[in-house]
Amino acid sequence: MPEWIYVIRAAREGFKSEPTEDEMAAMSDHFRYLQGLLEEGTLTLAGPALDAEFGIVVYEAADEAAARKIMEDDPSVAKGVMRASLHPYRTSLLRGRDA
Repeated sequence: MPEWIYVIRAAREGFKSEPTEDEMAAMSDHFRYLQGLLEEGTLTLAGPALDAEFGIVVYEAADEAAARKIMEDDPSVAKGVMRASLHPYRTSLLRGRDA
């Protein structure tokens, strides 16, 4: 199945240093959403840059429309806390798989 990546970045300049309660709630929902994708076998990996400049979500979807729906259904994106960009992706090397 094709792989996709979306990159998320805070929609608001002060998010990193002073997130609002609503933004923090959206990010909690975001984390639970990604946990669900992992449990169903869709998610490959996800996580934030440690400087909080961006996060990535790598996953499988049948086509671009399905990939876009997954990205747009992410609560952090749907609630406008994060801006996201979608890209086709291929894992070329993976520890444990490509020894």
